[in-house]
Amino acid sequence: MSSLTPKEGGSYQPPKPPAGNTPIWIPLVLAAAIVAIGVMAYGQYSAGVAKEALDTRVAALEARLQENAQRVESLQKEDTSLASDIDLVTKRVGLTDKELVSARKFAEKVRQDAEQARVQLDSELATKASASEVAANVAAAREEAAAKVAEAQKSADTKISGVSGEVKAVATNLEATNRNLEESKRSLVDVKNTLSDQIARNSSELAGLKLKGERNFTEFEIKKAKKNEMQRVGDIRLELRETDIKKQKYAIIIQVDDNKLEKKDKLANEPIQFLVGRDKLRYEIVVNNVGKDTISGYLSTPKDKALSAERPATRD
Repeated sequence: MSSLTPKEGGSYQPPKPPAGNTPIWIPLVLAAAIVAIGVMAYGQYSAGVAKEALDTRVAALEARLQENAQRVESLQKEDTSLASDIDLVTKRVGLTDKELVSARKFAEKVRQDAEQARVQLDSELATKASASEVAANVAAAREEAAAKVAEAQKSADTKISGVSGEVKAVATNLEATNRNLEESKRSLVDVKNTLSDQIARNSSELAGLKLKGERNFTEFEIKKAKKNEMQRVGDIRLELRETDIKKQKYAIIIQVDDNKLEKKDKLANEPIQFLVGRDKLRYEIVVNNVGKDTISGYLSTPKDKALSAERPATRD
């Protein structure tokens, strides 16, 4: 009779039954071993690893279960063959354990890969959510800016319209003022031309102007003073600065109100016009003769000051 002994690095082998007398526990051990193999094979099937190979092995083991059930009756005669069958089953069980460990490692790797993919997906979703939120904020900011620009444009248009109205009114007033100025200039030119046409070049012509009675005439003769003294002529003062007999030129200073007007390089019989007083009355000086350090002529002033005022002053 042979017995099963533990092998090095293998699973435990039950002792072989003695020939001629089969213990009752042998069929139970065989059935338990076969059931354990089936359970392990089914577990491997459930794990999803090598499904087709496990199905094949389970079918083979079921066949062997039937075969071993038949051999139990003749166990005494097939003692050696049964031991060999047990050894084979034990080896296959060890092989199945290795495959199951490998399957578990593979499943763990698949789980880790799935977890990593889930984390990456969550991160991408969070990034997309942040991008969507930023885009929404940018769109809201653009809408707000556009609304403010539109409001500012509307306000600017309103102000521009008001300013345009004011500008048109000012332009109208300016145009009217320019027309008045043009008319005033023409009037002044007419006055100047009239005065120039009425110049007296000698005593007889001056007498003729006096007879018309349109203006007042004051004759004068001024000598150059050593101390630059002013000499009164009517209601103004004159100072002779220099004379040129050959060219019949002279230079004088006219004191009007609180101002002094300097006139240089003036010719004989050339009228000198200037405005006097608040009413801007037009006075005129005409020098008929230029001598050595002396001049003689006349001062022409308006007879009616109210009608001759070129710019009436506002009186209190």
